[in-house]
Amino acid sequence: MKVDFLKNFKEIEIETPADKIIRQIRDLISSGQLKAGDRLPSERQMSEKFGVGRTSVRDAIRKLEFYGILRTLPQSGTEVSGLGITALEGLITDVLKLEQHDFKALIETRVLLERNSAFNAAQRRSEKDLEGMRKALTSYETAVLDGRSSVEEDLMFHLKIVEAAKNSVLMSLMMIVTPDILTYFTENRICSGDRPLTALREHHTILKHIEDQNPEMAEAAMRDHLQELLDFSTNPKLEANGRMD
Repeated sequence: MKVDFLKNFKEIEIETPADKIIRQIRDLISSGQLKAGDRLPSERQMSEKFGVGRTSVRDAIRKLEFYGILRTLPQSGTEVSGLGITALEGLITDVLKLEQHDFKALIETRVLLERNSAFNAAQRRSEKDLEGMRKALTSYETAVLDGRSSVEEDLMFHLKIVEAAKNSVLMSLMMIVTPDILTYFTENRICSGDRPLTALREHHTILKHIEDQNPEMAEAAMRDHLQELLDFSTNPKLEANGRMD
């Protein structure tokens, strides 16, 4: 009897130079050779050492900065921040192959965290926090209107809300659960379609309630914003209409 083994094969994932740089930095942090506060070599030095263009080095640094693992200080270079190290493994190790119930649990956790964050942000936000949220929202809007992938800009807006909530535990938990959610949606091409335009309007609504210091409305707007994501986690066969937020 002929056995069809084709279904057992998996698509080969090709790493970019930036991915390989990220993996090396991860290994140095995981082994303790790089610690919080340690300064990285310059882009030029790393480019020469890795044998790749500076664009690849810059892309790797940008991704690690996005998750709070590295930070670049004006006129001081790039250093290990320590902020996002708890999320390091979820971001850049071999991708966790989530079972459906695991993914649903991650989404439920994120919704709870973000509703709480929106409520607290409306009470505790400063003018500096509002400036950060507005800047993140402008970046997201530009990406959406340009028709570009807006996943990172979308997530940055949400992280700015969590930051404004002034709760370090909430931020740490978000940094732990978000990378695997992001990876799942990217791998399954959920982040496409016309949903970002609707999500953009919802972002503006959330921000307005935070600006107005109306915690109940901010929480409700965030709940409504994430409802489709929660529905998708319950039934992945449903159309997600391109929303990752």
